[in-house]
Amino acid sequence: MAIRKLSPETVVQMLKDNGILKVKLFDADQNTMTALAGSGIEVMVAIPNDQLAVMGDYNRAKDWVKRNVTRYNFNGGNALNDAGVGDSIKATVPLNADVYSSPTDQAYPSSGRFRSDINDLMTQIVQFLSQNKAPFTVNIYPFLSLYGNDDFPFDYAFFDGAPQPVVDKGSGIQYTNVFDANFDALVSALKAAGYGDLPIIVGEVVATDGDRNANTGYAIRFYNGLLPRLVGNRGTHSTSAWLH
Repeated sequence: MAIRKLSPETVVQMLKDNGILKVKLFDADQNTMTALAGSGIEVMVAIPNDQLAVMGDYNRAKDWVKRNVTRYNFNGGNALNDAGVGDSIKATVPLNADVYSSPTDQAYPSSGRFRSDINDLMTQIVQFLSQNKAPFTVNIYPFLSLYGNDDFPFDYAFFDGAPQPVVDKGSGIQYTNVFDANFDALVSALKAAGYGDLPIIVGEVVATDGDRNANTGYAIRFYNGLLPRLVGNRGTHSTSAWLH
């Protein structure tokens, strides 16, 4: 960690020097957005949670897009289309992996479905994303499995191969890590909803702060497995698409 706070321009140059061409921001900070504009880096910028309710108002959403997106000349739904950037800038909804699951009697990825209590809502969301050619954004947290279940197989949270793979009885596929299994459960849920071709972006894979397993050594092990996957143009068992 740097002793002094780095300038946005320095950070942007570091990203480019390391071949990182996609970033996710949790707010549209003016200095950061200005530094990224014209850099060739693809930016995902989030609307802060405390502003989500007012974004239901079309004029508010349109104003937010104007102030925080289009003013920076980067190549929400109607607000983006009206701003003339609907083809190059997409609105999406980041969702946690708890919006889908597999039945307890068929607990494997090929049986993944959107939860029955929100199935209608999720179908509306994926229909909107498909109509606007926008991706489905999901947050997958392997360490939450360790955090919430003392009996969870420890090595299954990493990418270097669990000693006893989990076999999907529906497809016969062997899974050695929970990330792939979780991702493929989403693929199955999208297929069941009729949107199997919808692009998927993984928004977060963050560990759990404060848990006994959230330490430097395990973080290194996790990211040493994840990062090669991201740069290796590899998909999961259910899709050959490049993981984003």
